Amino acid sequence: MRAFLAIVPPPEVVEALEAFVQPRRDAVASRREWRWVRPEHLHLTLAFLPDLEEWREEVLIEEGQRWADRHTPAVLTLVGAGAFADPGAARVLWAGVRGTTALEPWAKGLRAVANHAGVRVDGTRFHPHLTLARAIGRPHPAGQLLQSLDTLSSPSWVASEVVLVASHLGQGPGGTPRYEVRHAWPLPA
Repeated sequence: MRAFLAIVPPPEVVEALEAFVQPRRDAVASRREWRWVRPEHLHLTLAFLPDLEEWREEVLIEEGQRWADRHTPAVLTLVGAGAFADPGAARVLWAGVRGTTALEPWAKGLRAVANHAGVRVDGTRFHPHLTLARAIGRPHPAGQLLQSLDTLSSPSWVASEVVLVASHLGQGPGGTPRYEVRHAWPLPA
């Protein structure tokens, strides 16, 4: 199965983010250049697992619990915006994350946990972000849109759990993925 380890922001942060993004999304909707992430799909990916074999899931859950038992919650805030690969030819628009001193070691540790469980981890160097939109078709210039998103600042929240999410491609509304939380690891206070 296609899966990822992530932090999911709480409803009040998602609502604040949606209230901020909605007018900006509406302003560019007629151009049909961006597929915006549905509110229930907003998350911060710590490790992407492109092919988690079901028989390895139990080992991953056990290893993840040992990892979670050694970590404490972190305070996070969404701030600003950016683009991958660059604003002139963007494929992804994202919100930045403040409070990332914990996230980089978390991502590194969880990638090691997955590897130890025999699960292949995909992706490049960890860059803490929350994906807001993906380009439809080719990359698009995003400079003006990023300027309007750059003042983004969410309420702070305590990230007190990490989740394992299965991504079922094409099974959601409009051919989007359907996400299924397979396991949650609460972090001790």
